[in-house]
Amino acid sequence: MLTSQPPSEASGHSMRTIKTTTGVAIALDGDLLAIMEVLYREVTASRGLERSFEDMVKEIHHLIEQMDDAERRTYLAESLFLNTVKYENDKLESYMKKLTKK
Repeated sequence: MLTSQPPSEASGHSMRTIKTTTGVAIALDGDLLAIMEVLYREVTASRGLERSFEDMVKEIHHLIEQMDDAERRTYLAESLFLNTVKYENDKLESYMKKLTKK
């Protein structure tokens, strides 16, 4: 997680949860990969990999609408970080392929 530590029961703060359109609860603890896993299970796997772009976007918007501004900022920062790492890895892989062709 990139931002502050998630609230815990021990500190006296209850962790908020949001729900998918199918009713699956997701803890808002800053773990973007957990949300991605639920999206995969609920949108992609549950439909036998037969889902559309619109299906996924609809579910993502449903989740975002349940978050407050601070939660959206937390998940945006995490998403940008993970996507930047993926982008860098893709660029490096492309560069390495070019080197091995020479």
